[in-house]
Amino acid sequence: MTGTTDWAEDALRLVLGRVAETAAQVGDRFPLYADPDDGRWTTTGRGSWTGGFWAGLHRLRALDTGTAADRRAAAGVTARLAPWAEADTAARGLVLWYGTAPADGADGAAAALRERAAKAVLAAWDPRLGLVPWGAALGGPRLRARADGVPGLVPLLAAAGPEGRAAAAAHLHRHLDLCLDGRGGGGRPVPAWRLDGPHGSRAAEADPAPGWTRGESWLLLAVADGLLLAGGDPAWRADRLAKTAEVLLRSGDFLDGPVVPPAEAGAPDGPADTSAAAVAAVALLKLARVPGVAGAAACADRAETVLRGLVDGHLTRPGGDRPAGMLLDGCYDAGTGTAVRHELVWGDYFLALGLTALLGRVDLSLI
Repeated sequence: MTGTTDWAEDALRLVLGRVAETAAQVGDRFPLYADPDDGRWTTTGRGSWTGGFWAGLHRLRALDTGTAADRRAAAGVTARLAPWAEADTAARGLVLWYGTAPADGADGAAAALRERAAKAVLAAWDPRLGLVPWGAALGGPRLRARADGVPGLVPLLAAAGPEGRAAAAAHLHRHLDLCLDGRGGGGRPVPAWRLDGPHGSRAAEADPAPGWTRGESWLLLAVADGLLLAGGDPAWRADRLAKTAEVLLRSGDFLDGPVVPPAEAGAPDGPADTSAAAVAAVALLKLARVPGVAGAAACADRAETVLRGLVDGHLTRPGGDRPAGMLLDGCYDAGTGTAVRHELVWGDYFLALGLTALLGRVDLSLI
């Protein structure tokens, strides 16, 4: 990394300080997205697919402060994720990996929940499809595959022992088969598929469509995790993963495109999405850690550039009308016009994780 880290220290203080303020506001509910004008959160009772990022933010705060009170708060939020362990959704990777992975070794309850979730997800792996289906817990048809059903689920499955590692590799590569080998117009990945046609036929779904930049960031993150997990295991097909990383870096403009991409690549004048940029920054930092990966230095430098751009251009500061530490200009859903310039809980999480890693305080190969 280059240059001073003072800016990263200051930014991390703001983002983690916002965690305490948010906790006081939402109580025993889970924050989803916050109004960009006043910082008030829209919340959910059970956490939806984003609950793990709220727990993860608490864990990063506890890692930073080291206080018993913050560790207890993190453990309490994580415990409330337990009902998701057996939920029928591949989004369990987002909920239960990121909600438990930043835990220190002293949190036995988080480790037990992660182990329970890993076994439950492995039980849901469908050998006929070669993946864990997206599932019905969040609505819609069960037999689907989505780009956001890969990040988190790959390391979560891999935590279930040798059988889990084999399933994790298969799950990742099956999604790459679908999302990349069946690319749509402009060479962008196709992020969502129906898998329940006659004789196992598949069909691309219209929403989300190719050009969903957060979906591309999710895929890059999952590929980076696969490379870090692969070691010398041929089941992971590390050569293919490395080539796929190069394809994604190029097609998604991760190394030389705008620091903050549009939420939809086909609508450059539409809403931007800082959460896509924050996820991408963490993926780039992970790729930079993979032994022998091509362009590791470029990935590391670009990750720092993206994080600095998010901090300088989109993070609220003390003294204004809004709370400090809000990562603004995140887009929940451009198609429906839902929360298109808001603070998003997962955007905050990945910004905090990226800053923590940039400062050398967390091992990204473990999260």
